Amino acid sequence: MNILQINSCHYLRGGSETVYFNTSQLLKDHGHSVAFFSSVDDRNEKNDFEQFFVPFENIRNLSMIRKVKKIPSYLYNKVAVKKLEQLLVTFKPDVAHVHLFYGVLSVSVLKTLRKHNIPVVHTVHDYRLLCPVNTLLDKDGQICELCKDKHYFHCLQKRCSDGKFSQSLIVMLEAYLWKYLVNPVDYIDNFIFVSKFIRDKHLDFNEKFKSKYTQLYNFANFDQADNSLIKGDYYLFFGRLSSEKGIKTLLSVFTKRKDQKLIIAGTGPLKGYIEDLVKDNPNIEYAGFRTGADLESLIKNASFIIMPSEWYENNPLSLIEAYTFGKPVIGANIGGIPELIKDGINGFVFESGNGESLESKIDASVDIDLSEYISFSKSVCEFAIQNFDRENHYQRLLKIYMDVINKKFN
Repeated sequence: MNILQINSCHYLRGGSETVYFNTSQLLKDHGHSVAFFSSVDDRNEKNDFEQFFVPFENIRNLSMIRKVKKIPSYLYNKVAVKKLEQLLVTFKPDVAHVHLFYGVLSVSVLKTLRKHNIPVVHTVHDYRLLCPVNTLLDKDGQICELCKDKHYFHCLQKRCSDGKFSQSLIVMLEAYLWKYLVNPVDYIDNFIFVSKFIRDKHLDFNEKFKSKYTQLYNFANFDQADNSLIKGDYYLFFGRLSSEKGIKTLLSVFTKRKDQKLIIAGTGPLKGYIEDLVKDNPNIEYAGFRTGADLESLIKNASFIIMPSEWYENNPLSLIEAYTFGKPVIGANIGGIPELIKDGINGFVFESGNGESLESKIDASVDIDLSEYISFSKSVCEFAIQNFDRENHYQRLLKIYMDVINKKFN
């Protein structure tokens, strides 16, 4: 089968790109031909389809005058249409699997795929189909669902995009374009929701999703993981260092718990804040950005992984990666996190944003003995195998592809 994978960037920028690359490799490993459509960037992974990639300037980094000039291509990228049509002539995909498209490739790619009668599957990585800034957070990092009424001027009123008028205006205009002219929901044949939470949130906002969706968790490469059990002597947070991840709540707890060690790995806007704080708190260590074997070693040698998110986390890859090592998680009861943790059985769940609640669960994790810890670990592994297995994911994904193809042409 010829499968076209589409994403706004072609380098490892975050969780969405990890899924994009992992899915592509999974398909290749099963003998399918995979082509890529993305944007031009010096950081891109090398591939055979770069000639079709779309030139791109980050509109956030432009002057006001250049931002205004770029608005039309941001909303509907005609160059993306031309490049994609050239690729379709060369590759002839049976199905297109779209990941992130907004703000770079634009909704124009969906309209082009429809024009060429190509079935479209879309993995829903965030809330962009519901919220102009894709996080359901306002500029202060507070959960906001005002745009549920589809009056997207709320975004401009609250300056939801980084607190800036110009950026909030642009994403508001994009939302209205989608609402009145080119609605992505009408151009996609199946939505893959990677958590039950994000599925339910989309169905609650828009009934149009009900007739064409599948709920499918992201998968993990268990064959690459060493599941030998080590109960470490530290707690670990790894991921993006930003406010919505609950970093400040986490640190407020461990600055008081001098008898427990916390290691933080990652990078992001709060990197400097953390570097300053660890100077006066020897029980907190900042390990910097880690990847590959270095990150795996940190995970494997931890006691518990902590996920203190304060936004609607979807299907966090950090939790899935922790589970591949049999590591239990202490997670906030927000977004898709609690559906992956059985409180008191394979981890602990606490009230998001509540330091006292997090402390109580850390206390509970300290109190369990080695036999209980081993039981937690076994439960984690069983859950992971049932829900994140690579081969099962492939079979379900292939069925999604075949269903949209058959529906399109039968």
